[in-house]
Amino acid sequence: MNSTKRTLIVGNWKMHLNVQAASLLVHRLDMHIKPHRSIEVVLAPSLLALQPVSMEIDRRKFRLASQDAYPKDEGAFTGEVSFTMLSGLVHYSIIGHSERRIYFNESLELIRDKVQAAVRNNIAPILCVGETKQERAAGETKRVIHDQVTTALANLTPDEVANVVIAYEPVWAISTFGGEVARPGDIKKVIDLIRHHVSELYGVKTASAMRVLYGGSVNPDTATAYLEIDGCDGALIGGASLNYKQFSAIVDAAYRYTHRDT
Repeated sequence: MNSTKRTLIVGNWKMHLNVQAASLLVHRLDMHIKPHRSIEVVLAPSLLALQPVSMEIDRRKFRLASQDAYPKDEGAFTGEVSFTMLSGLVHYSIIGHSERRIYFNESLELIRDKVQAAVRNNIAPILCVGETKQERAAGETKRVIHDQVTTALANLTPDEVANVVIAYEPVWAISTFGGEVARPGDIKKVIDLIRHHVSELYGVKTASAMRVLYGGSVNPDTATAYLEIDGCDGALIGGASLNYKQFSAIVDAAYRYTHRDT
């Protein structure tokens, strides 16, 4: 792990928790998580809860992310929320999550447009990439990662790309889609592949500066093993982020790992 980069722990609450429940979870997390200079903790509540949560969080401890947004800045798009509307409210936005790709048929081109819209509105994208079980079995992992990474980052400058976060979430390792255990060695190969593609397009310096996370059923028991992977800069947490004890334990594990030599 690059010691000059803050470890990033992101909690994706998905379509869970009403406004009251989200407020209660923030309160409990605030009680159990201490501010750490070496750790950046990001919460991604539902769109409905973003505004009230933003008024409640301790900004020394937490930053906010949206789970999605629409790529047009404004217009006649009933029911949508743009990145422009989220600007100033969130630091990050999750883009290209496997559930968006699978359930909502989001294309490579739509995800590219969302990444560009986020950057245009000073929101750092957390770009999710990863192969399905079928693609892995067919030996298509390299092609899938190449297409997802290179298309999503198209037309960005090296400085803009350096501020993009990429989360490798192998779909086959997510509990919703089968939940096989991903071995650290396999994860490292893909993280290296991601940085290779970024390096080829934008240079070694940009590839090194970019933070790459792992997301695939991370819990307190597995977090340290994933954080120990060379080149892994944090984790994108799903189900465990809804449990304040588990999520706090993951943040604690990240802190202990980053301070293992002190």
